[in-house]
Amino acid sequence: MRRTVIGIMGGSQADPRTLELAEDMGRLIAGRGWVLLSGGRPTGVMQASVTGARRAGGLTVGVLFDDDREGAAEGLDIVIPTGMGAARNVVNVLASDVVVACRGNGGTLSEIALALRFARPVVLLDFDPGRDFLDSCAAGGVPGRWSLASTPAEAADQVAAYLAELGREPA
Repeated sequence: MRRTVIGIMGGSQADPRTLELAEDMGRLIAGRGWVLLSGGRPTGVMQASVTGARRAGGLTVGVLFDDDREGAAEGLDIVIPTGMGAARNVVNVLASDVVVACRGNGGTLSEIALALRFARPVVLLDFDPGRDFLDSCAAGGVPGRWSLASTPAEAADQVAAYLAELGREPA
């Protein structure tokens, strides 16, 4: 059976609270035996989540913006250079069973929009871009599945519930 992949998205620059939440989320992803996928940069939410997952013994994957493996986050097990720029956001989303979004900017918002467009559930960790935005990202008029979480533990429980709905994990 294939491994469950949880994409964690967020800003390449982040405040200390967001970095702490991302690192804790990475740890919880690894603790549940899920694979952590990120944009793979050595900064912000990407590095923090990889650090958390790595410290907890998890498998980490980075889908890079550019084609330089050497520019990857420390602690990645698998580095996938794309040379696709922001278009790699589609790969991040489609490779994920569920997306967790931390605070971020345009790139993070594009990943949220793509996830909802491609029917990937989204858990927003301490980040609320607004119901109007989230509901407007629906695929074919069908509202996307998204939820708000204030803590990494709450986010992990929501991820598990979405996975159960998808038949990916026991309830």
